[in-house]
Amino acid sequence: MRHASFIARTVFVHNNDVETACRVLNRILGREGILDQFRRTRYFEKPFQFRRRINFERCKAIYNEDMDRKIKFVLRKNRTDPFPGSS
Repeated sequence: MRHASFIARTVFVHNNDVETACRVLNRILGREGILDQFRRTRYFEKPFQFRRRINFERCKAIYNEDMDRKIKFVLRKNRTDPFPGSS
């Protein structure tokens, strides 16, 4: 059963199954980054740690974007010559 993600973090409990609803809620909160934000703001983050984290997140986003682009290039189909230089 798929949960509707457009309803603002509302989880429906079906047949008194609270455990499944909690798992769905934790998945939604984790996907949106709310749990990470809560863990970060629980304690004070020093300015150098903040800058280090932000720089790491930027580098990771650039790396992931580049790798996605390379993977899409390798996996494309219907090319005129799928293995250039092999003939």
